[in-house]
Amino acid sequence: MSGPAPAVRAGAGVGRVLRSGLLVLGLPAVLLTAWWVLTDGSTSYFNPPLRTIVGTFGETWFGSPFAESRFVQDVIPSVLRLLAGYGIALVAGIVLGVAIGSSRALRAYAEPVLEFFRAIPPPVMVPILMLFLGIGTSMKIVVIATGCLWPILLNTVEGVRGLDPVLRDTARAYRLGRVATVRHLVLRGASPQIVTGARQALSIGIILMVISEMFAAKDGLGFSIVQFQRSFAIPEMWSGVILLGVVGVLLSLVFRAVTNAVLSWYLGYRQSQHGGA
Repeated sequence: MSGPAPAVRAGAGVGRVLRSGLLVLGLPAVLLTAWWVLTDGSTSYFNPPLRTIVGTFGETWFGSPFAESRFVQDVIPSVLRLLAGYGIALVAGIVLGVAIGSSRALRAYAEPVLEFFRAIPPPVMVPILMLFLGIGTSMKIVVIATGCLWPILLNTVEGVRGLDPVLRDTARAYRLGRVATVRHLVLRGASPQIVTGARQALSIGIILMVISEMFAAKDGLGFSIVQFQRSFAIPEMWSGVILLGVVGVLLSLVFRAVTNAVLSWYLGYRQSQHGGA
């Protein structure tokens, strides 16, 4: 009687994967199909058919030799700068957020300054930072880190502030050290809020990556898109926009996989709560 159960569970798991895949790929497939059909007969110079854009994609970004292609010379440096700036913001935001969120006095002093800097749009900092750092890689990394910092920092502060005081009292009662308390109580308890800020920061980082390369640069994905636009290579320009979207989707999928692993305990808890209800 218990023999078919594993097969049933395996079939249900495959069904869930297929449904998830259809949900993820369904809307993009519909949009691309609509774009293909609606532009197939287009004669507009600025709105070429999607088939023309797709036809130029491979040669534009992956042309031979591959080591000298735009993918290697422009896309990879852009992604590396994004990851560097995002990583700096992630570490700084969590460390500062834990410190500010854990101290009422420090929070009272810091909140006006945080609100002031949060109100400044990150792209405004690009020309200012160019004056001090030039147009090199360091400027772009600082621009990305500056923009990504605030959502991570502010969400971390709110996550630490929202911890149950009873849990803090319990940690003190068990004489947990400061490092153990931060590791096992503060970071774990605030992790859902931290992940929320990190997700927002990733979107901001991609935007700032492109903007910083559009102002003044010698390479990068944003630089290439602007160069195509200025030289009226419109299909190539659209291919760069599509590639930028693909990079964003891939980074989002990687982020989701990492957060699912980090928040596995929280997701399991939520699922058990809904199941119990």
